[in-house]
Amino acid sequence: MPARQLPMKFKESPITFCSYSLCRFKSALAFSVLVSSASMFFGAGAFALPVTVTRIVNADLEPQNWLTHGRTYSEQRFSPLDQINAENIESLGLAWSFKTGTTRGLEATPLVVDGIMYFSGSWSKAYAIDAQTGQELWKFDPKVPGATARKACCDVVNRGLAIWQDRLFLGTLDGRLIALDRRDGSLVWETMTVDTTKNYTITGAPRIVKGKVIIGNAGADLGVRGYFTAYEADTGKELWRFYTVPANRNESIEHPELALALKTWSEDSLWETGLGGTVWDSMAYDPELNLLYVGVGNGSPWNREVRSPGGGDNLFLSSILAVNPDTGRLVWYYQTTPAENWDYTATQHIILADLVIEKQRRKVLMQAPKNGFFYVIDRVNGELLSASNYVPVTWASHVDLKTGRPVETGADWIDSPATVRPGPYGGHNWQPMSYNPINKLVYIPITLNEWTYVPEKAFQMKSATWNTGEDIFGAVKILEKNPPKKIEAPTRLLAWDPVRNLAAWEVKLPFFKAAGTLSTAGGLIFQGNGGQFSAYSSSTGGKLWNSNVGVGIIAPPITYSIGDEQYVTVMAGLGGNSFASQPVPIVNEGRVLSYKIGGRAKMPAFAKKSYIQPDLPPLESTKEQVEKGKKKYLIYCLACHGINAVGGGMIPDLRYSDRQTHENWMAIVLGGLLSGKGMADFSDVLEFEEAANIQTYVLNEARKIGSSTSPSSTKVE
Repeated sequence: MPARQLPMKFKESPITFCSYSLCRFKSALAFSVLVSSASMFFGAGAFALPVTVTRIVNADLEPQNWLTHGRTYSEQRFSPLDQINAENIESLGLAWSFKTGTTRGLEATPLVVDGIMYFSGSWSKAYAIDAQTGQELWKFDPKVPGATARKACCDVVNRGLAIWQDRLFLGTLDGRLIALDRRDGSLVWETMTVDTTKNYTITGAPRIVKGKVIIGNAGADLGVRGYFTAYEADTGKELWRFYTVPANRNESIEHPELALALKTWSEDSLWETGLGGTVWDSMAYDPELNLLYVGVGNGSPWNREVRSPGGGDNLFLSSILAVNPDTGRLVWYYQTTPAENWDYTATQHIILADLVIEKQRRKVLMQAPKNGFFYVIDRVNGELLSASNYVPVTWASHVDLKTGRPVETGADWIDSPATVRPGPYGGHNWQPMSYNPINKLVYIPITLNEWTYVPEKAFQMKSATWNTGEDIFGAVKILEKNPPKKIEAPTRLLAWDPVRNLAAWEVKLPFFKAAGTLSTAGGLIFQGNGGQFSAYSSSTGGKLWNSNVGVGIIAPPITYSIGDEQYVTVMAGLGGNSFASQPVPIVNEGRVLSYKIGGRAKMPAFAKKSYIQPDLPPLESTKEQVEKGKKKYLIYCLACHGINAVGGGMIPDLRYSDRQTHENWMAIVLGGLLSGKGMADFSDVLEFEEAANIQTYVLNEARKIGSSTSPSSTKVE
């Protein structure tokens, strides 16, 4: 299809990147290898080198390290290390484990630099440990206010750090960008990147490009305006900001690209919602083209007829943007879902690679966004090369390669309910996929799902809760009356051939949440699955090894080496949203687990949850009160506490709240008694009677269960 670029007056030519001299690089590389060996004998970080642009650009020549989020700027999550391979994988054992001290979701990709591992955990805490032993070196707590959890759509998670020179960079849940001294974890500088009066959060990992720290934010589902910003790594000074959607037709535009975007929104768009378009995760960088690729999220609200009556494509929602990182100016864009209507973000993992397509070598960008189609795009000019569905899709029949647009089927739920595949969880969500440049396959953690979207009548903007334009109460009522057919193995590991545009193989997995993947030159794919950590053949998908971890895994693994030993490491700790919650039998204690050939460390034990139902206060309510309580619960409590109040392991199951918790119910819900632990005060949106009705609903659900159907959580913590 023709390249989807800006008009020439907005377009800039990519700037060619120039690295340091070859001799200087060779000297740095040789010293880096020496540093890695020295770490083995003298301790982690004994001769740590500053992390420079040369090191990151040439990360493939430092396979012992994991220098940036996807290991390389191309975000392939492929390691050239092959000491661990199909022939010796049976000897892989636990080398060490590290306890994070948290019980919420762990989604981060650790960094490993010269023998030291750096990673983030829940509540935006940062850690440094010895990558050979797992011994803690330092920990930094940004002290995010517990009440911030109310602004987070999908848990108090963080996906990782960035490193530059001798500093680490961390985005916090409450919207700060923080620079730390990598040697001791001390604070260097911090800056607030968001308007704290609005529902912004940060969960994604920063990226470093030529001395600039790039960070976006989250919050579109709650109603904010999306953007991403470049800050000077040395000082924290803002260098440029790119807004993904316009602010208002009556206000001046912040940069010229918004003039183009404004034409794609109706005059009576719902400006007060911010329109969405947050950049909450994926980025990749091509140093030769000097292009930064950024994935943009969904609209606010989801329902496009409410958001932008009468329509338009609503740029730059659900788009991939190629920008010049020196100036923040747009070079080209491609919109995966014009007039986005289903929460189909394009913030999913972006991978850069070179492929031979129709006998021509192309520099491509690959993405499997939520909408169910796998895209191969020329990353030089934005030309769509292919787009095929990687999961069952009902909202569109196909993507027209001439126009680059999906051909919709009419499942738009603008005026009436519509059951659509995939649902808002997406065919692929934030969990990173990986790419093997040897066999040219992409390994995607997919989820087969559907959802019945029900339009909300007379939508009104709500404070600090979801503003999707969907009647979640109506959707749940439909699902209760007509439960969807059970999907066999809804979570799967899919190997996708991006040249042939079809699946090579898939592995059916029993757990309800997907986990990120790692590909290695040893012919292996590593991925977590529930309480298991497994290795598969990269060519066939056959399972070659398994470790019974206990606690659920959703984070992506990494690999590195110290001396002549290769390690594979993953963070274990269930988290994310609770829409698909189901009880888990153990306490969700966060761990970092590291494996090596011949490892003999003992797997840490995880505490089991009690199954004893607490003594409940008397239930005095009417059916009408229960129904009213359910409606408010679905609006304000569902995202954390799950459908039907069934906890998903990371947050207490409200059905097992004890008598003391119920006695303190109003002090908790309306008084903020437990705000320090993440249970915020809801007195600004709930009246006393409404909070009482929610309690009645929870008690009603608690009385439906026996004493052995679910793990117990005796207090709201």
